[in-house]
Amino acid sequence: MSGKSTAWWRNSVIYQIYPRSFCDANGDGIGDLAGITQKLDYVQSLGVDAIWISPFFKSPMADFGYDVSDYRDVDPLFGNLDDFDRLIEAAHQRHLKVIIDQILSHSSDQHPWFRESRSSRDNPRADWYVWADPKADGSVPNNWMSNFGGTAWRWCSRRRQYYLTNFLEQQPDLNLHNPAVQAQLLADLKFWLDRGVDGFRLDAINHAFHHQSLADNPPRPPALDERGLPPVNTYRYQWHVYDKSQPENLLFLQRVRQLLEQYPGTVAMGEVCDDKTQEIMADYTSGKRLHMAYSFDLLAEDCNADFLRETLHKNRRVIAQGWPCWSIANHDVPRPMTRWNKGFSNEQARARLPLFLLMQLTLRGSVCLYQGEELGLEEADIAFEDLRDPYGISLWPEFKGRDGCRTPMPWVDHGEINAGFSRVKPWLPVPPVHRGKAVSIQEEDPGSTLNQFRALLNWHRQWPGLAVAEQEVIEDGDALLLFCRRAETEEFFVALNLGAGDETLTLPARFADAEDITPAILPGRCSAGQLDLPLAGARVLRRPISQ
Repeated sequence: MSGKSTAWWRNSVIYQIYPRSFCDANGDGIGDLAGITQKLDYVQSLGVDAIWISPFFKSPMADFGYDVSDYRDVDPLFGNLDDFDRLIEAAHQRHLKVIIDQILSHSSDQHPWFRESRSSRDNPRADWYVWADPKADGSVPNNWMSNFGGTAWRWCSRRRQYYLTNFLEQQPDLNLHNPAVQAQLLADLKFWLDRGVDGFRLDAINHAFHHQSLADNPPRPPALDERGLPPVNTYRYQWHVYDKSQPENLLFLQRVRQLLEQYPGTVAMGEVCDDKTQEIMADYTSGKRLHMAYSFDLLAEDCNADFLRETLHKNRRVIAQGWPCWSIANHDVPRPMTRWNKGFSNEQARARLPLFLLMQLTLRGSVCLYQGEELGLEEADIAFEDLRDPYGISLWPEFKGRDGCRTPMPWVDHGEINAGFSRVKPWLPVPPVHRGKAVSIQEEDPGSTLNQFRALLNWHRQWPGLAVAEQEVIEDGDALLLFCRRAETEEFFVALNLGAGDETLTLPARFADAEDITPAILPGRCSAGQLDLPLAGARVLRRPISQ
């Protein structure tokens, strides 16, 4: 083993917890901070380095916490600040870092800042949000669209102006061009740093600034779906040139980094989604800005070698100059067990899950796992009457929303109601198929998906050289994803079979006698300079480099 000493977050594995659906400690059907604390021994047993907790701040819950009405307090649904302090202490005792969400581009329309801002055009916070006059005919200021469909502007009769909403109408955009807004947001970050958090995941961070000209976005030919129809969401009908990803954001991120450097070991991870995602991620993670960023590249519907090679090529700059965080699942997209296994049997799909994780662990960058991924949970099919996601409700049935990946964690299936998540009816139903994948069942099975994930994360810790090794993608066929990782004293060769059949490969000459360090749970064989890889097979080879 080799590798330079490096910051903890490089090559780290971060476990995302969606608190509403993790564990309900107080019996109201909604997960909470105390429930997370109760399950930290389980989280620690996975072998992850950190947890990322989705929003738990005070909120009217129009978007389930991503509409914040108080950036410095816990919503009573999740507990209180004392519960948070106990969670931080318990996590640190288990050597787990704690990263929390921060939503800096918008607040709730119930936030006192917005209530004051909309009260008049001359109050102290009148320009804390993005306001604009109507056109002469009373219509919206420009053609900008909300991420959730329809116009991004909402009318305020009191000010006789429109305010900008890049997401739900209850989520007005903050005006970060105003220095006072930046100062307030930085002070709110400091509040949580002083309470002991180890960093922040910055939600939709490239939405923080808009172009002050309010120029129209240019039209974009909409990509057709598999039926040859245009998208159901109007957001996809334009290039988002002026409503996000503005250069002023770079200076603001430098200010965020300066604050974090006053708290050694803390990190900032940004979520980026744009037409030029890779360029923005590289800019945001270069220099003294974000430590790492992740995009929706691997949250797409595709999962084949061609797509993954193309993704890695597109991300070449951020991989080399910045730092990506690879994620194939989160609270916004269908679960990979369903999304990335179309056309495969249930048995084949289960066999492919360790392959997906091995891919993430061997790429240059960090890894984010979403709760339930380690159990191999499928996307849940939620009846319309049970939907809670406003995004899905508004676009039903063409788009079913995000509830299918947000259902409660199944903990116990030994006669427990709601699979041990809650003693009462939960906010979303527990799918019957998930009960058979409960933690209690998989703990007892050495070959379970849960224990395979643990084995892979334990293997990952044995090769710290992966944290600093450079990366080179190799072109080879439709089914195999091949790449090399090179550090100062060692080099790795990774081969992954993402196809539906067996594959063979002749090794590059320099790896003909390399050490096979592949985790034992992955099928495949290396012999006489050749790799034989069955479905879901993989090999990881290592060779030392002479100095």
